[in-house]
Amino acid sequence: MNIVDSSGWLEYFADGPNANFFTPVIENISNLIISSINIYEVFKRVFQQCDENDAIQSIAIMKQGLVVDLNPMIAISAAKISVELKLPMADSIILATARVYNATLWTQDSDFKSIEGVQYIEKR
Repeated sequence: MNIVDSSGWLEYFADGPNANFFTPVIENISNLIISSINIYEVFKRVFQQCDENDAIQSIAIMKQGLVVDLNPMIAISAAKISVELKLPMADSIILATARVYNATLWTQDSDFKSIEGVQYIEKR
């Protein structure tokens, strides 16, 4: 299983320099999970930069994978991860979701650099 951080989704939608890093993972829908926090972050950014219609279309693409809602188990795991790794709330929720589902986390967010279970590419 795989989960793509919001930075990866935004890179994919913008066809940015690192889009090819994320494309095979995102397009392998049967092995893709999406944290509900990713939906929030991606919708917000696309809505800010484009418009509501583009934001809704982005989320429709994301929802083709398995959307995982924040539940008490993930929330508690995320809180521990946040303290142990000094990660912000959203990042810790995404990483906790990845760990609960034994998924690889794909990102270009430097907060995740050198964390086990993460495939990181430097943002260009």
